Amino acid sequence: MTKRDYYDVLEVSKSATAEEIKKAYRKQALKYHPDRNPGNKEAEEKFKEAAEAYEVLSDVQKKSRYDQFGHAGLGGAAGGGFGGGMTMEDIFSHFGDIFSDMGFGGFGGFSSRGRSYQQMNKGSNLRIKVKLSLEEIEKGVDKKLKVSKYISCRDCSGTGARDGNAFDTCSTCRGSGQVTRITNTFLGQMSTTQTCPTCNGEGKVITRKCNTCSGEGVIRGEEVISVKIPAGVAEGMQLNVSGKGNAARRGGVNGDLIVVIEEKEHPDLVRDGNDLLYNLYVSVAQAALGAQVEIPTLDGKVKIKIEQGTQPGKILRLRGKGLPEVSSYGKGDLLVNINVWIPKNLSREDRKLLEKLEESENFKPAPNAHERGFFNRMKNYFE
Repeated sequence: MTKRDYYDVLEVSKSATAEEIKKAYRKQALKYHPDRNPGNKEAEEKFKEAAEAYEVLSDVQKKSRYDQFGHAGLGGAAGGGFGGGMTMEDIFSHFGDIFSDMGFGGFGGFSSRGRSYQQMNKGSNLRIKVKLSLEEIEKGVDKKLKVSKYISCRDCSGTGARDGNAFDTCSTCRGSGQVTRITNTFLGQMSTTQTCPTCNGEGKVITRKCNTCSGEGVIRGEEVISVKIPAGVAEGMQLNVSGKGNAARRGGVNGDLIVVIEEKEHPDLVRDGNDLLYNLYVSVAQAALGAQVEIPTLDGKVKIKIEQGTQPGKILRLRGKGLPEVSSYGKGDLLVNINVWIPKNLSREDRKLLEKLEESENFKPAPNAHERGFFNRMKNYFE
């Protein structure tokens, strides 16, 4: 299903401030909150959609990539946001502070259909570099990446407890994950709520730890992750694959995998934005008489025509032979810069031929014919 524009989802303009975006998300979250719409699947999907939009637009880097490249700029199968891959618990874990004053009990006490959302662990993000050839960048590519990271322990299903169920309710917080402290001040009694220090906000304690992970719920391992890289990406661009980073301790929310794009150097072509540059050397005879020559492109070699009397520095433009725009139908061009090769070593016969040609008026440059163009090019070069 095609994703809606995130600004449309939150009903804000692209020039909206961070505070306006946050207020818009609160409004949508309040409207479609599960407690207000029990059993309403459509409302639940809209609730998740709003969270996905806010997750991107509230992050400066993600918002910048989204503004420039749309959904494709966020990359990965998850599209950079929550999508359908994260649960309601994940959303409340990420944005619990936003719900804390909405009348739903907040981070530790929110209840929907009998569920209690407590503080959850968050796995760390991973960053990996992927080198792409210009040919891969032109077409887009699916990459399978073997990533070394923390994965959920299979023996305890990531719970950290032996057999996956060796838990007791925390006696300190009685399962709420929070403790309230009351202190006396000169202004009266003050109440503060903090994460329970005994269970670290989980509401339960392990009675028998898993032997494999020693109660952590994660172990070192490897995972092969498929990443869809859109056509037209550039050096330094980052693609975010949600939930594919390090697993969290004891069943929390996984971190993200951040894929950083690197470009391999092409043997013949140089990238300039979405255009490609190629230096073509022709002989004096080819430049004077005209010729057909073969040049490389990303789709294979093609023949181009060198017109009779072609001068050094002339640029030939092959439209649409460059790189595509990310999330767009446009393509750059291939610019062929003509250079005339002047031989350094001449045989006696070569010298005689050139001396004879020098006597011809056609081989004498016209006075000041290219003077203005030359000085303009030199000026641009030194600037």
